[in-house]
Amino acid sequence: MPVISMFYGLIIMMYYFDNRQHHTPHIHVKFGEFEAVYGIYEGNLLEGELPKTKHKLVMAWIEIHKEELIANWELAVNGTEIFRIEPLK
Repeated sequence: MPVISMFYGLIIMMYYFDNRQHHTPHIHVKFGEFEAVYGIYEGNLLEGELPKTKHKLVMAWIEIHKEELIANWELAVNGTEIFRIEPLK
């Protein structure tokens, strides 16, 4: 699964051809032993959990980079190489 960004210990990933399980554009996030899935359009938690402070960082990052995430999603569901997105600073 390609890593599209990393910041503050968070690893943000997007699977290729991953449009069936959650039925909405989404990203996968890992932080230590925690894993979560977030919807791109609304920035909402779809599955899993993260510590509260990390959850807020992910939601802010999604909001800032929503257009890039949607573009990456379109590439990923078609099996095309996706691009990295700037981390939260």
